Amino acid sequence: MDTKILRNISYGVYLVSSNSEGVDAGCVINTLTQVTSEGPLVSISLNKENYTSEIIKKSHKFIVAIINEKINPNIISTFGFTSSKDTDKFKEFNYDVVNNIKVLNEGVCGYLVCEVENIVDASTHDIIIARVVDTKKYNDEKEMTYRYYHELIKGKAPKKAPTYEKEEEPKQTGKYKYVCDLCGYILETDEELPDDFTCPLCGADRSHFTKVE
Repeated sequence: MDTKILRNISYGVYLVSSNSEGVDAGCVINTLTQVTSEGPLVSISLNKENYTSEIIKKSHKFIVAIINEKINPNIISTFGFTSSKDTDKFKEFNYDVVNNIKVLNEGVCGYLVCEVENIVDASTHDIIIARVVDTKKYNDEKEMTYRYYHELIKGKAPKKAPTYEKEEEPKQTGKYKYVCDLCGYILETDEELPDDFTCPLCGADRSHFTKVE
C-alpha cells in the first residue's frame, strides 16, 4: 500500500494550547476539522503520548490558533519539536491569556476557544470533539496550509503527528558531526557550521546544534 497518497489530503496548520492547574502546554497540529455549523463543533487529533493531550484531558478546554504564512519559523520548531513537559514554549513569543490559557498573538490569523464534549479512542491517538464557545480574529493574513508548510518552508511532521512518515536519512560522511537539540537531526560535514545555518528538518537556528566528538 502506497501511503504517500495520504499526503494529498488537504490540511491546515494550527497551534493548540491548554492549561491545567497552572501548567501550560501547546503543540502544532494539522488535524483541526469543523464537524457542525450550528453551535459549532470541531475535532482535533492528538497522540496519546503528547503532553498537550494530557493537559487537555485534565482541563477539558483548549484554544486553537490558526497559523498564517508569515509566522516565525522558530515558533513552529519550538511548538512542534519540543515537549511542554520540560520547556516553556511561550517564553520567547508574544501571547494573550484567554480563560487562563495562553494563545499566541503573532503569526496567527486568530483563534477558537473550545470546550471538550467527547474524546474518542483512536488507537495511538485521541480524537477530541469540542464546542467552540468564543473566537477572535487578529488579521487577514493568509492561513498556512500543510502543503505550504512542506513545500515552501520545508517543514517535516513530528514523530507523534498523525501524518508522520519515517523517511530515510541521506548517508553523510564528514569531518564534523552536529546534532539538533530540537528534532535530533544529525549533520556530518567537512566544515564548521556557519552562524546562519538552519536545521533542514525543523528550521532551528545554529544555536540549537551541538558538535558531537
